[in-house]
Amino acid sequence: MFDSLKSKLKGLFKKTPEKLEETVYEAPPVPETKKETVLETETEIAPEPEKVRTEEPSKISRRDRVKAEKEQRKASSSPVGDSGKRIKDKELESILDELEVILFEADVAFSVAEEIKNGVRENLTGKKYSREYSLDEIVEMAVRDAVHSVLKVNEFDFDAWMEARQRPAIIMFVGINGTGKTTAIAKVANRLQKQNMTVVLAACDTFRAGAIEQLTIHADRLGTKIVKHAQDADPAAVAYDAIEHARSKRRDAVLIDTAGRMQTNSNLIEEMKKVARIAKPDLKVFVGDSLAGNDAIEQAKVFDAAIGIDAIILTKIDTDAKGGAALSIAHTIGKPIAFVCNGQEYEDIQKFSAEWMLNRLFD
Repeated sequence: MFDSLKSKLKGLFKKTPEKLEETVYEAPPVPETKKETVLETETEIAPEPEKVRTEEPSKISRRDRVKAEKEQRKASSSPVGDSGKRIKDKELESILDELEVILFEADVAFSVAEEIKNGVRENLTGKKYSREYSLDEIVEMAVRDAVHSVLKVNEFDFDAWMEARQRPAIIMFVGINGTGKTTAIAKVANRLQKQNMTVVLAACDTFRAGAIEQLTIHADRLGTKIVKHAQDADPAAVAYDAIEHARSKRRDAVLIDTAGRMQTNSNLIEEMKKVARIAKPDLKVFVGDSLAGNDAIEQAKVFDAAIGIDAIILTKIDTDAKGGAALSIAHTIGKPIAFVCNGQEYEDIQKFSAEWMLNRLFD
């Protein structure tokens, strides 16, 4: 009976989020109005019977009309309430057990999977549902609501935040090596430039010469200013110089690239804390790999405990066929996801929203 719903649930977290495309809707052409010709005659001509009324009965069939009325009733009434068909506990538990397995397979953290499952159970246990719906539809709506409540954690509008900030806005990026942090910084810089804002990049990853070179290449391609020192220089000093330069030149934003570090490296964590104390960033962004699963959650928790994360950027979302990272990180550390990166080009970054992710999980 529930095979169709279980099949659909299995597909929820195996959809690859596609790049959001702007859809332009064109208004339909306005039909030309026929001009009536009025004949001037001395004798009043009686009007012919209106054919419109006899020739234009509703073209909607009775079956379509009944269907439309049914949909209207469904839209205007709550599907779950005190009347209708009772939800059987045994049938509901069977679907919830299947849902739990699917969430675990999607690398959703245990606590998050339990919250979604318990949310669905709480909303439906002992309830009745309208006969206008099937139990499959009821459970699917409950799962969607539970997932939405997890994703919609302090949704963060980066563009609105930038507009309200005093210049220069100082943004510090943290994360471990290999997550695409430096590329994500370049994408944010490109996004700001497209909005006619000026940017200064701060190469504070002085532990690797390759990191300085990589950020310099991005700065050259984007045509933006980069402040850098020699390898092994004090990262906090680089951040300080970049901020002073931005203030003197009246730049709009300073993007600070820090050394990619494992969350277990206490020395590098302390160095990161020092950069945060000197730079006093307005926004601290954790860049996480969406493919890292539960490990990304542990990384985010350590960085949050060290400096206090304000927002998250998830990279490689285009190769994440399950979507568990977005659910898990948003719930576990209670911080909003600002952007997702879905490719290697500078334009492959977009604002995250719960509706955006839901539409792809449930497509």
